[in-house]
Amino acid sequence: MSTGLKGARERRVRTGGVELCVAELGDPARPAVLLVHGYPDSKEVWSEVARRLAENFHVVLYDVRGHGGSTAPAPLRGGFTLEKLTDDFLAVADAVSPDRPVHLVGHDWGSVQAWEFVTVARTEGRIASFTSMSGPSLDHLGHWIKRRAKRPTPRGVAQLLGQGAKSWYVYALHTPVLPELAWRGPLGRRWPAILRRTEKLPGTSYPTSSLPRDAAHGAWLYRDNVRARLSRPRTDAYAHAPVQLITPTGDAFLSERLYDDLERWAPGLVRRTLPAKHWVPRTRPDQLASWIAGFVLAHENGGHRPGSTDGGGGAGSTGARTGAGTGAAPGGAYAQRFGGQLVLVTGAAGGIGRATAFAFAEAGARIMAVDLDREGAARTAELARLIGAPEAWAEQTDVGDGQAMEKLAEKVATEYGIVDVLVNNAGIGLSGAFLDTTAEDWKKVLDVNLWGVIHGCRVFGKQMAERGQGGHIVNTASAAAYQPSKALPAYSTSKAAVLMLSECLRAELAGQGIGVSAICPGFVNTGITSTARFTGVSAEEQDRRRRKTARLYGLRNYPPEKVADAVLRAVVRNQAVVPVTPEARGARLLSRLAPGALRAIARVEPPL
Repeated sequence: MSTGLKGARERRVRTGGVELCVAELGDPARPAVLLVHGYPDSKEVWSEVARRLAENFHVVLYDVRGHGGSTAPAPLRGGFTLEKLTDDFLAVADAVSPDRPVHLVGHDWGSVQAWEFVTVARTEGRIASFTSMSGPSLDHLGHWIKRRAKRPTPRGVAQLLGQGAKSWYVYALHTPVLPELAWRGPLGRRWPAILRRTEKLPGTSYPTSSLPRDAAHGAWLYRDNVRARLSRPRTDAYAHAPVQLITPTGDAFLSERLYDDLERWAPGLVRRTLPAKHWVPRTRPDQLASWIAGFVLAHENGGHRPGSTDGGGGAGSTGARTGAGTGAAPGGAYAQRFGGQLVLVTGAAGGIGRATAFAFAEAGARIMAVDLDREGAARTAELARLIGAPEAWAEQTDVGDGQAMEKLAEKVATEYGIVDVLVNNAGIGLSGAFLDTTAEDWKKVLDVNLWGVIHGCRVFGKQMAERGQGGHIVNTASAAAYQPSKALPAYSTSKAAVLMLSECLRAELAGQGIGVSAICPGFVNTGITSTARFTGVSAEEQDRRRRKTARLYGLRNYPPEKVADAVLRAVVRNQAVVPVTPEARGARLLSRLAPGALRAIARVEPPL
């Protein structure tokens, strides 16, 4: 059997009539991190995560009974109950870490099992922390179902039906014989290709050759436990160790709503979200290893170090904690959504860019602040860390320079990872009649407002697409994109191009799970008015118009924080075009219903 666990020390642990295959990596003197795999996997699903964790921890993996190198119980029926799986866990924990509690990590059915381990009395004191992903407690799920069935509100019924549709495979696995025949036949042969296509997994030795047998045996995990627990869930299923929940937002099998009530069962719960599909141990090992390491260090020896960070959204990420960031600031509504994700914002030295960086920081994201103003970008990164970003960096880059943007993308990918959310926000203002606008004026505006967006979408969008795990691109357009003005021909043209580019790119990237949104703010009180250029006038007149424009925008006083709120909402809801201010929404409506009215307004001389 091929394995990705090179250099691992193997041992056999006997328990309950089976022999478990256990692998260990790293220094046994260090804290033990025990990884439990799901269905239809074997321990090799963790190989990439284990390799990374082994640099600092004693990493332990074992094949669940009937999987991989572990033997199966005889008979199979009744041999996979949660009680017997708990016996297996205790036997492994006692063998590899007899004197210290272990840090437990579970994925899929490994997480389902681990919820049992961390909530039964006989394991208390043996678990220092638990990281769960893509696998709820059957007891918690049973109560979740009962509460919604007892009081069937429209939302509750929709949630039940939605999860019921996602759980189609559970019903199939309860049928006799057919799942075994499928896995030992065509499904087992095709499964690796199915995973590569649907989950965008890299072509490696995973899954291993034992897959058909593992999947056939693993069907009894469902048959021995699901109906019994869902119909009679335990009422004492409270976690006796700290819990970190990692939720892939693109999971095809589990709804995010399953975890709505989890604080009831796991006080002090730490939540993370990941823009990825179900098999995150294979697709996002770097991010998982970082989060697991941070959580382990924060709770080693039963201690907790508030404010600690780990370089990738560690346990100290205040914005990712349940209940954190629930104030009036923009990130508050999404405090559990962007934990640990990498968000790059151009034009981040001030205005909408800075406000957007702060909003994502409060929501727990790692921030890359990019601007031509080095000091302004550095200040944004510094403040973002104080607000809640686990990590924040600054880069000085001219977004209109294609080569500079390519170098930036390469550096970010190498040092910090692939960007999850790109906000192309950098822009400059230019006002003046078309006949007064020189070719050089046009070039300056288009270089930043249009080519800056093109370069950002091209270099970072390509990385998102190649990673194959989705992402989101936000392009700052303007209400001027669909509202003509005799005073803004160059600026309006650049923003109209950004709007159309966003629409085209949205269509192209939709099949790869990458959303694209165009934000159209309207009149927002930012510093762009003090730097905007006016063509065809003297320097003195330009200064006067800048002051007048800044004063008018100040009287309007629409804050950039509201635009930042709209940006986060657009990413969460995957909105296409987002007019922000009332006048932007009104102009958008007129552009569709009464474009002639907008053309008439365009002839009006601006009050400058």
